[in-house]
Amino acid sequence: MQVAKHILPTIVVAQFCCTSLWFAGNAVMGDLVSSFGLSDGALGHLTSAVQFGFITGTLIFAILTIADRFSPSRVFFFCALAGALCNYGMTYDGNTPATLLGVRFATGFFLAGIYPVGMKIAADYYQKGLGKSLGYLVGALVLGTAFPHVLKSFGTALPWRNVLLYTSLIAATGGLSMLLLVPDGPYRRAGQGLDLAAAFRVFRKPPFRAAAMGYFGHMWELYAFWAFVPVALQVYLQLHPVDSPINIPFWSFVIIGVGGLGCVIGGYLSQRNGPKRIAAIALGGSGLFCLLAPLVFMLPNAGLFISCLLLWGLLVVADSPLFSTMVAQNAPAESKGSALTIVNCIGFAITIVSIQLLSTLQQHWILPFSLVILAAGPAFGLWALLKKRPESGD
Repeated sequence: MQVAKHILPTIVVAQFCCTSLWFAGNAVMGDLVSSFGLSDGALGHLTSAVQFGFITGTLIFAILTIADRFSPSRVFFFCALAGALCNYGMTYDGNTPATLLGVRFATGFFLAGIYPVGMKIAADYYQKGLGKSLGYLVGALVLGTAFPHVLKSFGTALPWRNVLLYTSLIAATGGLSMLLLVPDGPYRRAGQGLDLAAAFRVFRKPPFRAAAMGYFGHMWELYAFWAFVPVALQVYLQLHPVDSPINIPFWSFVIIGVGGLGCVIGGYLSQRNGPKRIAAIALGGSGLFCLLAPLVFMLPNAGLFISCLLLWGLLVVADSPLFSTMVAQNAPAESKGSALTIVNCIGFAITIVSIQLLSTLQQHWILPFSLVILAAGPAFGLWALLKKRPESGD
């Protein structure tokens, strides 16, 4: 079936716009700390609040089979608008540490109706070439995640409240475009009423379990790496003072954002080599960087150090759309949305553990040695993905 040419670009742009909410708080973290008297652990706590909100939202959405029972485009729009309002709530002068955690939690909750639902919408339109389509979609997520950093890179020319205002307006616009331009896809099969166990039955299928477990190992590393990219740049400058200053927000954007290119490249490569093989290569490459982190931080040249982080940023997320492709391909059509959502739920629960562990270790060890612990995720993911099973996971 021929799909209208505007569908995939609209989904991709909407995903980019709405996922810019994800790390908006991280991009203005220094301003939040100084304006509201936050502690040194604010980075880990506020990042984890978003993740915990996302986990809660995905669990509720999956159990209630929201994305399968209702129009996913409408769900996407409602969550985009609500998430934008919560994000803008950080600008309120009367915020306390507790209310900031609350609005970041709520933002994460509504992101549960954006990221996995966006993948569900794409899967409803594309059966052939799904890996390539999700490569663009997750690439948009990566750029959306990195986007607040590039806004902040303008420095004092763009006040921190404006960063939050613009990201909220962009998210609302993305949700509206999805509602108006992307109707329900031709391969959508509506769920048959409330089925509380539907999201969990899919784990009985070995290929689905292999893809899901590989994704879980990937998630152990991904968001912890993203959250600590600005910190890594700061630590490197402390270890190796340079004559000319490095624009940390800008390079944080580039290092995180280059992962979008990795997603697209991985999606294209998966068409010829299969998603399983390309996912394993990317997962192994990023895991190797985790192990080599202490040596990378010893590099005396800032350009070489940033180049390593760029390659790490390229690999660390390149496998994400491929795992989602394998999950979607091995889930029943009528519960595909719930399957993607519950896998996201568990994956993001894992990110809270790794982010908090890395935040705690950083207080006792120097960051380069703390980053080594992230290698446990890729190691587990590779084991799960490549383990011999009765059914093939390809």
